[in-house]
Amino acid sequence: MSSDLQDQDYTDQLEHEDELWNPGHRACAGCGPALAMKYITEAAGENTIVANATGCMEVISTPYPESSWGTSYIHNIFENAASVAAGVEAAYQAFDRRDPDHLDVQDEDDVNIIAIGGDGATADIGFRALSGMMERGHDVLYIMYDNEAYMNTGVQRSSQTPFGAETTTSPAGKESIGNDTNKKDMASIAADHGVPYVATASISNPHDFKQKVEKALEIDGPKFLHVYAPCPVGWGFDSAKTVELAEMAVKTGLFPVFEMEDGEITSVNKIRDREPIDEWLEPQGRFKHLFKDEEKGEAAIEELQEWIDKRAEDLGLDA
Repeated sequence: MSSDLQDQDYTDQLEHEDELWNPGHRACAGCGPALAMKYITEAAGENTIVANATGCMEVISTPYPESSWGTSYIHNIFENAASVAAGVEAAYQAFDRRDPDHLDVQDEDDVNIIAIGGDGATADIGFRALSGMMERGHDVLYIMYDNEAYMNTGVQRSSQTPFGAETTTSPAGKESIGNDTNKKDMASIAADHGVPYVATASISNPHDFKQKVEKALEIDGPKFLHVYAPCPVGWGFDSAKTVELAEMAVKTGLFPVFEMEDGEITSVNKIRDREPIDEWLEPQGRFKHLFKDEEKGEAAIEELQEWIDKRAEDLGLDA
């Protein structure tokens, strides 16, 4: 039996005219990265050029001849979003030299140039291009949305996949606990390139994420933002729990939220009474093997917890 609320038609109350990340894309229900795209466009605004690496957000947003993007948009292959964005920025620098009064072409300072890639396209396949973009000092904001595996191609592990997670290339079994590495520290790697502004954020806190996008775009030179964005399909959880799991990752310390400016940590989202990591692991299908084999599972969870605790200590995460 349907309720009065279910029977009511709300379609005339939904307004999307001013949105730059438009509805109608093919993202799965509960897609964390799709929320990240919405927040990025809301913060950056219309005068933005997006260079997007191959991945979930490209596949679901630009099936020819359609596009969900209200900004200028360039689709790139997996490995070169950073290079393409750097090329766009270099072109605008050349325009500025040829047309200093900006009679024909807009001033580069008035255009937001953003490269976007998933964790695989950023920390693995596209890392060389990203390193070059940062090292050369291009005025580009690079945003890595982190759903902790190659979801678009069949849930293969990436260097952002957490310890103990089962993926199609890190299957759990008698001889394997699943993925046997911890998440690559991309924030520190970016900072070591001399990037003036590096930050982490979560889709569970849109206000904080959008503030960091806006702040990054005000800074000259390369910027790097790492945003945490759960994937219900690849992680195996109820799609209604996306934001909740993103928030739990922050509260456990698995995904610390902080800012670095000129290589120094300037802001940390402190946590009072960090929650144990097993409360975040248990609702996810990719960790279910850790709770079936008590002995192996407990040892793996303990190892992951030790890694989190060490990182929390290094960052001064505990309030």
